[in-house]
Amino acid sequence: MSNQISVVIITKNEQHNIERCLKSIQWADEIVVVDNGSTDRTPEICLKYTPRVIHSDWLGFGPLKRLAVNSATHDWIFSIDSDEEVSELLKNKILNILENPPFNGFRIKRASFYLGKKIRYCGWQRDFQLRLFNRKFGNFNDKPVHESVSLSGTIGKIEAPLYHYTYPTVQSHIEKMNRYTELGLELLVKKKKTASMSGAVLRGLAKFFKMYILQLGFLDGKIGFVLCYNSAFGVYLKYLKLWEKNR
Repeated sequence: MSNQISVVIITKNEQHNIERCLKSIQWADEIVVVDNGSTDRTPEICLKYTPRVIHSDWLGFGPLKRLAVNSATHDWIFSIDSDEEVSELLKNKILNILENPPFNGFRIKRASFYLGKKIRYCGWQRDFQLRLFNRKFGNFNDKPVHESVSLSGTIGKIEAPLYHYTYPTVQSHIEKMNRYTELGLELLVKKKKTASMSGAVLRGLAKFFKMYILQLGFLDGKIGFVLCYNSAFGVYLKYLKLWEKNR
């Protein structure tokens, strides 16, 4: 008998993404959605696919995902984001693994799209996320941003892709960048970090050089350049905000 699985999602104002995501996980034994104050049709769409829609205030990404995991019925957890979609290959691989799991958790390969183009380089070619795990051995940490699963024991790897439709427009990237830099700024302030204007510029340049040159972002053409440039600007912006905060 295979192990049962709960798919968990945290979401807010994702009416343009969430249905694609939910359609791709209808094979799961349970779907748990934690909605963080959506003002669009996101909760309504979620209720078409699962009765388990929980409403919560903003707690930070890590705590919200812990809430979703703790609200699940089954020990095997698959965490997915609203802008992601499970491929048929991945679905079949997970169902096969659940027959007799050889590890306590699995890192899953993400195939990401930027401005509608599949990104093959820029560092994204090595994007394996720990998303499938047995909660008896771990859970999400409490980080408000850049959260991750802390897991004890063995971890396997799944090559079957999880599709990630990140930033369909430049505007969506800028909006998310502004939000994430604010959350990142909070962490830096708590750690009593400081920054200079020149330091912010150098960090941004280092990020661009890493993604565009060392991680071969130039091979992704014009879209790769835009991705690397905007990602570098996000790093610069975070440390510029820290410089402003400490003035």
